[in-house]
Amino acid sequence: MRAALITMVILAVVVLDDVTKGWVAATFLPGESRILIPHVLYLTYVQNYHGAFGLFGSHPLLLAGVASVVLASFYVWYRRENASTIVHVAFALIFGGAIGNIVDRLRFGYVRDFLDLRVWPVFNVADSAITIGVCLLLLHMLVAERRHTAQRARPPAGSSNADGRDETGPPVSAASFDGVAFGTSDPNPHEDPASADRALRGQSGGSSPA
Repeated sequence: MRAALITMVILAVVVLDDVTKGWVAATFLPGESRILIPHVLYLTYVQNYHGAFGLFGSHPLLLAGVASVVLASFYVWYRRENASTIVHVAFALIFGGAIGNIVDRLRFGYVRDFLDLRVWPVFNVADSAITIGVCLLLLHMLVAERRHTAQRARPPAGSSNADGRDETGPPVSAASFDGVAFGTSDPNPHEDPASADRALRGQSGGSSPA
């Protein structure tokens, strides 16, 4: 089931990325820009010969090789993790986006970008999929870390306090520790009754009623 989900997401990203890039390349001239949402989103056709943020030069094979190494490393990490559904989806988005851009490098020597926010470098569907996948992974790790911290802070069931008493047991009344104050028990249950009677007479003045 998860393998089918991963495959579907990867194929959806690769196909959508290639179709949108093909439409822009056939409709726009390089550098041409059109308004899609005023002051928010523009369509600007850019042939990107460089890596992300201009890193790693402009050689297509070098860029494709670097992307492949990063993708392979990420795949090894992903295989070792006990992944949840959100991690599977995140991996599929990142994998599909990376494939889309690698194919562009190998086919044309550059990546076709067209989504323009005017406050960020022009990007494409593959870049969007990679960004969403990374955000999902970060969100998953943040939630997992908070749960782990909460579990460490919570005392385990049946734990004892400093007095050796079970914290989960019923509370103990103070009366059981002070029979003199509360009159619930004899303060000295092993004392001889006759000795106790003589002690009481001594406290009243040493005389007994006639």
